[in-house]
Amino acid sequence: MSHSLLVVDVGNTQTVLGIYENNKLKASWRLETKLHHTEDELAVTVHQLFMLDGIATSSVDDIIISSVVPPQLPQLVRFCKKIFDIEPLLVIPGIKTGLSIKVDNPREVGADRIANAAGGLALYNPPLILVDFGTAITVDAISSQSEYLGGTIIPGIGISLNALNKKAAKLPKVEISKPPSIVGKNTVHAIQAGAYYGYGSLVDGVVSKMKTTLDGSVTVIATGGEASLIATASSTIEHVEENLTLIGLHSIYKKAQS
Repeated sequence: MSHSLLVVDVGNTQTVLGIYENNKLKASWRLETKLHHTEDELAVTVHQLFMLDGIATSSVDDIIISSVVPPQLPQLVRFCKKIFDIEPLLVIPGIKTGLSIKVDNPREVGADRIANAAGGLALYNPPLILVDFGTAITVDAISSQSEYLGGTIIPGIGISLNALNKKAAKLPKVEISKPPSIVGKNTVHAIQAGAYYGYGSLVDGVVSKMKTTLDGSVTVIATGGEASLIATASSTIEHVEENLTLIGLHSIYKKAQS
């Protein structure tokens, strides 16, 4: 019998949704996260996305949500009940994930980081290092015993570029992309070179040091908005998994049902 699962990850900048049919990700979408989205606005948006991919809202059998934006959760829960008549499963402390959380306070760990860890373990054998390029860049360590050990949190590329534009009167706001050279010949290329090569080197430095805390051959996985771009400037990122968080949510859902 076919089973359809809606997976939702709410980040500070983007909300990512996906539909799993049995164990296959059939479709995924990215939306801007808006704090004051009502359940009706969410319903209109999601209904349109479903229509574009030929998916009926009535086909959804279950829903799982991870969120690092607490004010958004009540609207999402009401949306799920109103549109799908489903009480969603939430990735909150106590949910069965298959992970042992080895940090001072497990409740502090973002649901997205837990989902990433579950996704990484669904795809690769540990030990793992997971790099997520979001509003913040997180670099997390998973031991050979599938333990979530913690990690680092770094201001994201967008945050840094916005701060540079606001604090330096003569520096423009630019889009992150690979510049012609590390030696910028104009201001835009110089800023892009700083972001592209700078964050590539930053990630390599953190990953290299983090590897020394793990036993065995470590696999390094990147996900998030700028993962594909910065991976080309990195010597340590081995795999880019665009849907790592959604894969993790699917994995957590299956464990929660077992």
